[in-house]
Amino acid sequence: MKRIVSVAVLVASLTLLAACPSNKPAPTPPPAETTASTGVDNSGATTEDTDAAGPSGELLSKRIVYFDFDKSDIRADSQSVVAAHAQYLSKNPSQKVRLEGHADERGSREYNIGLGERRAQAVRRALLLQGVAEAQLTTVSYGEERPASAGSDEQAYAQNRRVEIVYLK
Repeated sequence: MKRIVSVAVLVASLTLLAACPSNKPAPTPPPAETTASTGVDNSGATTEDTDAAGPSGELLSKRIVYFDFDKSDIRADSQSVVAAHAQYLSKNPSQKVRLEGHADERGSREYNIGLGERRAQAVRRALLLQGVAEAQLTTVSYGEERPASAGSDEQAYAQNRRVEIVYLK
């Protein structure tokens, strides 16, 4: 299994290299946008704690798991993101992550702290079931206190119902 994944990574890397012009250095990506209120960049990781050399790849660059209203079940569209992070963490046992649970503003402060915790624990359980070591994971709930999107409409609520996977240095 490791050999297949290694070959796939090698092929993807070679494909990217072949697409780059050889006489120009590869362009550097723009810095991650940070929201002023939360210190959260567009990958879902807090800027003060992230490892710039963290995992890469399409699914690994997605570090936010979204949830339905008043639910703590991982949605089907986020299963592959969780699986990609589980695979990376299993192969890198020294890497640690913090799972930050969030809720939208509806409900009491206490209820939303509990809901954020249940969401973070759901992602934690999924990672553990896929081979991640317990020592690699910590959880915290911010409830409604750190919204990703200001506003009181369904679009803002949907962005605030989340767990952020934050890679630690």
